[in-house]
Amino acid sequence: MTAWDLDKFKGVFVAMYSAYDESGVVSEKRVKKLARYYVDTGIKGLYVGGSSGEGILQTVEERKKVLEAVMEEVGNELTIIVHIGANSTIESKELAVHAENNKADAISAVPAIYYRLSEDSVERHWQEMIDSSSLPFIIYNIPQTTGFQLTQTLFKKMIAQDKVIGIKMSGENVFELQQFKANAGKEFLVYNGPDEQYLGGRIMGADGGIGGTYGVMPELFCQLDAYYKQGAIEEAQVLQTKINTIITKLLSYPSLYGATKAILSLRGVETGSPRLPLLPVKESNWAEIRKLNEEIEHAIKSYA
Repeated sequence: MTAWDLDKFKGVFVAMYSAYDESGVVSEKRVKKLARYYVDTGIKGLYVGGSSGEGILQTVEERKKVLEAVMEEVGNELTIIVHIGANSTIESKELAVHAENNKADAISAVPAIYYRLSEDSVERHWQEMIDSSSLPFIIYNIPQTTGFQLTQTLFKKMIAQDKVIGIKMSGENVFELQQFKANAGKEFLVYNGPDEQYLGGRIMGADGGIGGTYGVMPELFCQLDAYYKQGAIEEAQVLQTKINTIITKLLSYPSLYGATKAILSLRGVETGSPRLPLLPVKESNWAEIRKLNEEIEHAIKSYA
């Protein structure tokens, strides 16, 4: 039996975007407004400082500032998982301690990027974070960006300890997701990572999902999750197909993050441009972005 209430970690988690002012500086005011925007959408919580949040592109102090703003605004209303992955283990440990001091619900991390690390290196990297706080830890497996493929051997070693309660499985393979769930057992959280296969992930054992495109259509993912729970699979398939049509359009722009942040700005939620090298939306794309926003809002009214 785990020492944590796993139910609070099950469901739809928005991978929260960055929020900068017009000069590209982290804006606590905009962070709070963005976090508040999600409270009544039906989501279970927020994943702060991950890929969508540009955590890897921010300094340790900036990441701390973001978390503090989120916790102050919605920490008592949503479950907050903090991504603390960094290239240096010492920075990740510092962020782990900070997350616990600010009463976050859990921490999570990718392996360090750039260097091609051995399994022993990744294990040590994660273990140092785990040992530096009393918070539960969620593995973040995203081999297509980190270059590290989590093996079942290392996975089994990590989950042998009580504080490792889950994995964010962002590999593009539902079979692997199912294998992680099968090898860990029922009382272990598996999150679907690829938004395009949320339904497939849930059917094959995921307990919920953490995703970046959720941020512009959280209501659709909450409804998709509801369909799955109700056993309404045909309805779920139709909605997942609609979601995937929207995702395909989002991915057609210079960067997904630029497109999603532009859509939020049309709704009065300003978050600034993504930090370079991530690109903003071009001026020539704005007419299409407005149409896409209308399409998303119509889908929300139709389904949710």
